[in-house]
Amino acid sequence: MQSRSSGYTLLIGFILVIVLLALAALAIPRLWHPAEEAERTIREGIDARLHPTPTVRPNPTTIIRQIQNLSRLETASYTVEKVITAESGQDALAFLFGDRLLFVAHGRVIAGVDLGKIQEGDITVTDDDRVIVVLPPPEIFVVTLDNEKSYVYDRDTGLFGMNPDLETEARQAAEEEILKAALEDGILELAEENARAYLERLITAFGFREVVFVTATPVPTPSVLPVTVIPLTPTP
Repeated sequence: MQSRSSGYTLLIGFILVIVLLALAALAIPRLWHPAEEAERTIREGIDARLHPTPTVRPNPTTIIRQIQNLSRLETASYTVEKVITAESGQDALAFLFGDRLLFVAHGRVIAGVDLGKIQEGDITVTDDDRVIVVLPPPEIFVVTLDNEKSYVYDRDTGLFGMNPDLETEARQAAEEEILKAALEDGILELAEENARAYLERLITAFGFREVVFVTATPVPTPSVLPVTVIPLTPTP
C-alpha cells in the first residue's frame, strides 16, 4: 500500500511539473512582447525622421476649381417690412381722377460673393504656406417681395381714377426701399465678412497656415429708380 501511494505522489508531482513548464512557455512571449513593441516604435520613429512622408497640398488651380464649384456664395440675408403710400391724380379733381393706396411690403435681400468670377491669377500660394486670394467684391443677388405677406392695406379711388399701374409702382418702390435699408444696415460688408470666414476655413483645411484676402474693385450699388411714391414708417 505504501508503495502504491508513493507512485501516486510521484505521478501527481510529474503532472504538476509539466503544467508549470507549459505555463512558463506561454508567459515568455508575453514578457517579451512589450520590449518588441518598444523596439518597433523606436524603429518606426527613426524611419519617419530619415524618410519623412511629404505633405501634399493642392496647387492654385486646384483651389480655384474647388472655390468656383461654390459659384454664387450667398452669405448674408436681410428681411424687413415697409409701408409704402403710392398715389396719382392728387389735385383739385382728386375726387374724380385720384387714386391712393397704402401697401404693406414684406421683402428680403440676399447678398454674397460670386466665386465663379475668380480667375487663375486671383490666387497665389507663397513659399511659407500662405494663400493670397483676390476676392470678388460682394454684390446683391436678390431683392424680392414675399407675396404671401405683402398686401394692399387700404386704397382710396376717385370716381374715375382707378390707376391699373399704381400697385405695380408701389411694389417697385417697396423693393427699392427694402434694398436701400439693407445697404444702409451694411449687408454688403456682412456678406464679404462671412465669405472670407467661409473661404478661410475651406483653404486652411487643405493644410495652408494662413489666408490673406484682397478685395477687388467693388460692384456699383444698384441705383434707386425715381417713382411717384411716399415711403412711410409702419405704425406700431
